[in-house]
Amino acid sequence: MACSRNAANEKDGDDCLAEYDYVFQPNILRNKVAFVTGGGSGIGFRITEVLMRHGCKTAIASRKLERVEAAAKKLEEATGVECAAFDVDVRQPERVEKTVDKILDRFGKIDILVNNAAGNFLSPIDGLSYNAFKTVMEIDTLGTFNVTKALYNKWFKEHGGNIINISATVAYKGRSMQLHVGSAKAAIDAMIKHMAVEWGKKGIRINCIAPGPVGGTEGMRRLGGRIPGAEQAKKIIPLQRWGFKTEIADSAVFLASDASSYVAGTVLVVDGGDWLTSTNLPHMADLLKSGM
Repeated sequence: MACSRNAANEKDGDDCLAEYDYVFQPNILRNKVAFVTGGGSGIGFRITEVLMRHGCKTAIASRKLERVEAAAKKLEEATGVECAAFDVDVRQPERVEKTVDKILDRFGKIDILVNNAAGNFLSPIDGLSYNAFKTVMEIDTLGTFNVTKALYNKWFKEHGGNIINISATVAYKGRSMQLHVGSAKAAIDAMIKHMAVEWGKKGIRINCIAPGPVGGTEGMRRLGGRIPGAEQAKKIIPLQRWGFKTEIADSAVFLASDASSYVAGTVLVVDGGDWLTSTNLPHMADLLKSGM
């Protein structure tokens, strides 16, 4: 079974790695500054940690200031690199712009943007309310645009930069109970292509990472990780396992660094081949009722 070199150190929840095995040079992001939305938990937390372990100062933000302040403290203690916490609702452009101003005041620049803030839950289409669909579209799609546009206006337009959106593979086939998320992520995938075309001449690179099923996250627990047959489902994935948050984070280091200097407008799928072989489950709602 193919396994991550950091598998033994990966943890459930939002705690830093006890040890980290470098695949890139430890200083590959030295003196860089990254802004990670949703950086206080889940995949965003691990991305922030691994960026910091490569010398990158970070700013993390979410709607819950207490969460990101606690996360920033953990991250600084584990890495010895500066991490600043801010509260922001990515659905509100004015608040986003003020947060970008605060980050620029604190660090003097922003080199990397990771659009990770997202909302997700399982719902059949006939049980999906108008407001629920709107909320996911606002957080994922509009939020990604709001933060990207604000940072473009205030920094990237004149200085260039690197943008990484966190997408998903759910739209590639059409997944049960994921209409809202698939719609939002498909829009994000399209967005990077337009931005890459218009902004490349300004020294701006923009790409996506599309994770597959990643263990040790709240998302996995909510999105089917506990249903009957979840362990069996791993065997359908070509690499025979769930992914690790560290693997998504290492992919972010690749896209954030000069290792990917000629990569633009691309979606990097990091899913062990899951979307190629996974079985769609039209009766997912029934499985959830029996296993949750």
